[in-house]
Amino acid sequence: EARRQRRLLLLVVCVALLLDNMLYMVIVPIIPDYIEAMRGGGAAAGPSAPAGGNESGGGGNRSLLPARYPPASGGNEDVQIGVLFASKAMLQLLVNPLSGTLIDRVGYEAPLLAGLAVLFLSTATFAFAENYATLFAARSLQGLGSAFADTAGIALIADRYAEEPARSRALGTALACISFGSLAAPPFGGVLYEFAGKRVPFLVLACVCLLDGLLLLALAPPCAAAARANMPVGTPIHRLMLDPYVAVVAGALATCNIPLAFLEPTIANWMKESMGASEWEVGLTWLPAFFPHVLGVYVTVRLAAAYPHLQWFYGALGMAIIGASSCLVPACRNFGQVIVPLCGICFGIALVDTALLPTLAFLVDVRHVSVYGSVYAIADISYSVAYALGPIVAGQIVHTMGFAQLNLGMGLANVLYAPILLFLKNVCQMKPSHSERNILLEEGPKGLYDTIKMEERKG
Repeated sequence: EARRQRRLLLLVVCVALLLDNMLYMVIVPIIPDYIEAMRGGGAAAGPSAPAGGNESGGGGNRSLLPARYPPASGGNEDVQIGVLFASKAMLQLLVNPLSGTLIDRVGYEAPLLAGLAVLFLSTATFAFAENYATLFAARSLQGLGSAFADTAGIALIADRYAEEPARSRALGTALACISFGSLAAPPFGGVLYEFAGKRVPFLVLACVCLLDGLLLLALAPPCAAAARANMPVGTPIHRLMLDPYVAVVAGALATCNIPLAFLEPTIANWMKESMGASEWEVGLTWLPAFFPHVLGVYVTVRLAAAYPHLQWFYGALGMAIIGASSCLVPACRNFGQVIVPLCGICFGIALVDTALLPTLAFLVDVRHVSVYGSVYAIADISYSVAYALGPIVAGQIVHTMGFAQLNLGMGLANVLYAPILLFLKNVCQMKPSHSERNILLEEGPKGLYDTIKMEERKG
């Protein structure tokens, strides 16, 4: 029963992460109509409206596979689109320290349910938004929901899957859902927007979000409130940030995601200017990268199960691959060539994330208290730093220094950071003798929370 319940909880978390990342990118094919409306070109009402930067040269039909971030025609609109896409990560960055602390105090299920409720409200707001201000409010509201849903979901997986390699497999599954949501959302939104209208994609996501929340509500055990009353106090987030091992992992997560966050808003314009890429090529740029990302997750999980003491090496190898791939992007001269380094970047990110996210949980187990809200809030902060800066800073860097210099700088940063992961080489040799979890295993249950955790592990 416990095994079946934790599998269903893993499903709930994976759907929540999938929805969050689909909502993050499904807005892409709808943005051009709002830009047309802001320019006074007409109402942003239906799929027949022109698609601004996504118009094709033939019949004016909008591409069903639009660019990740649609280009705007004016400087002020560039700023508006950049701020709109960054607002989610910005608010997430501000709320994460508070959400991590709250999760440590009240448990994982309630914040996850609250995050799903906020995501549902955000999705419904997107569906009925008719102007930029409402879009901005919905996007910011999504950041608030993500700060609770993403952090609580990943922490819940780490708590329920306490042993390796099950923990790495579960976190790898969650990462695959994140990747699939980000890459499948633009074609999903484009197709539904083309044939059913702009509200339908958001209404579909809202319904799935509602069902996911109801499933979580049904799975929440009746004794959860009593269990939280006996739950140990987690390590404060500021103390975790001062842990050098946690800091090294957080820095790696932020650095490895910078190329993806900075390329998403800039590569479409570069492809059109440098190689005359067509609309379908721009729209398909990132879609093939899903497969090497999933392959990277699978390979890392298998290697971690066979050689768990080399987690640091898998992360360092991933950063080296990301660095080399970033440097190769400006040298590409056609669509087929540019796909290769982008696949390399996503493969490397999969190696880093899949190797280092379980390492965070292990560090908490052996060096602190086995409560995971704050440590995964730090991981979410690392991601949010990259994605908050990307839509705003990347375009300015390309304008002042050039696209090639941007990629070389990101590649060099990853290559130089990779050797720092040697600092984690001896982490696997740390003895978890001071871990709350292992103390419970050695001494036996003494309270309601301890008894529940022991029964979960026996199951």
